[in-house]
Amino acid sequence: MAGEFPGGATRAVVFDLDGVIVDSFDVMRRAFRTAYAEVMGEGPAPFEEYSRHLGRYFPDIMRIMGLPPAIEEPFVRESYRLAGEVTVFDGVEPLLTELNRRGLRLAVATGKSGPRARSLLNVLGIAGHFAHVIGSDEVPRPKPAPDIVERALDLLGARPEETVMVGDAVTDLRSARGARVGAIAALWGEGDPGPLLAERPDALLRRPSDLLDLLTPSLPRARS
Repeated sequence: MAGEFPGGATRAVVFDLDGVIVDSFDVMRRAFRTAYAEVMGEGPAPFEEYSRHLGRYFPDIMRIMGLPPAIEEPFVRESYRLAGEVTVFDGVEPLLTELNRRGLRLAVATGKSGPRARSLLNVLGIAGHFAHVIGSDEVPRPKPAPDIVERALDLLGARPEETVMVGDAVTDLRSARGARVGAIAALWGEGDPGPLLAERPDALLRRPSDLLDLLTPSLPRARS
């Protein structure tokens, strides 16, 4: 890790979804290739370019890439169809369980739409760890704007100085910084760590359990 988060007791954690909680890269690749072929016809789907924009809302990626918004419908359809093939990263569920045990408030703030994110978490059986799951279609401006993190703070009843966000994309870190919360980079996904390191995050996590060492002091077990 880069070092301890320079704040007091952390009481809330906001997570990105893809590349942090779930390993959806292969499913995303397959869904994008199918959707591209349906809308654009023959030819290689530019997934490598698409992957450089992960963390953003899908319609924004299409706009940046100069691709038609019609690609979204088959992409979403295929994403739902393949949801059962998405996996939870090793170590994530024990981390979430321990954070819940400590009484921290957890939310997801994702580039996906809210309904699709909540559906995926339900399919994977881990939705119950999170008090709130917020999609990019549920805020005025998606990442890298701070709106989605600010919405999470509001729903969690948390202050910026007692909150961190864990993400695997530059857009996550910039959204966190805009909302004045701790910006923490997760390095266990498939993304290129170079751009994340260039953003100088407040801390680096090489495996999910590293977050437990970062959050000090531990809160007492919540009483039932």
